[in-house]
Amino acid sequence: MIAPLTRQYSPVACAPVPEAGIVVAVINCAGPFASTSAPVIEAALRARIPYLDVAAELEANLDTFKHYAERAREAGVVIVPGMAFFGGLGDLLATAAMGDWTAADEICIAYGLSSWKPTLGTRAAGQVSRQRREGRRLVFTKGQMAFRTDAAPVAEWQFPAPLGKQPVIGEFTMADTVMIARHLKTPEIRSYMTAVAVKDLLEPDAPPPVAVDENGRSAQTFLVEVVVRSGGNERRASAGGQDIYAISAPLVVEAVRRVVNGLVHGTGVLTAGEAFDARDFLESLRQEHLALDMP
Repeated sequence: MIAPLTRQYSPVACAPVPEAGIVVAVINCAGPFASTSAPVIEAALRARIPYLDVAAELEANLDTFKHYAERAREAGVVIVPGMAFFGGLGDLLATAAMGDWTAADEICIAYGLSSWKPTLGTRAAGQVSRQRREGRRLVFTKGQMAFRTDAAPVAEWQFPAPLGKQPVIGEFTMADTVMIARHLKTPEIRSYMTAVAVKDLLEPDAPPPVAVDENGRSAQTFLVEVVVRSGGNERRASAGGQDIYAISAPLVVEAVRRVVNGLVHGTGVLTAGEAFDARDFLESLRQEHLALDMP
């Protein structure tokens, strides 16, 4: 459950380079995070080292902010939950799109997945989340999280080329919503997932993803688009790539690199958009990991 970083990183902003063998941060990659986050965070706080995880479970992320924000700030420790495809990436895109705007009328996130063969971890985490919310859906509306019991709306979303117009399932709330709501001022956060991906996710006998290249990535492709609207104006930012699970690794490792080298905005429990320079962070992953289009 606990992954100590022993790799040496190049110095950035005059920060010291950790010696080999010294634990400088913890990355929690073991879900369900409803069970693992708290004990690993407690260990990180005792050791006074940064904690990051890749949790996509909304409830686990909300718990981390609720129970550890004050303690982490008082201890001077950085905690960044959800530093993955679901959570960190959407938050960084929304923060970059927001730019110098201080508030927005709404923020929309559209996930364009070509398919979604869930891992065993995704299935286990999803089951825990459904049990905790008793089968209800979570949405962010009128400035707060709210439960919904009706059927999710069906719509269409015009993604950038080459994906184009796609049928989507609305109110598909993921960890991005929790993160964005923490620091970007908006009353409405709307989220959409391509219908083909939802169909795959709901298939009980769907096999887990299969590697198709030397990097262990599956054939799945993704395109995440964020639209920020304010007073009749809008700004868009998007990121595309291959394999939503594979992209989580470079996201969280880049986050750790920045944290241990002092390139982080403050201490306490922070979202990706709060913790880092969003545009610079995304640019660091351009070409090798992400195709980007930002305002």
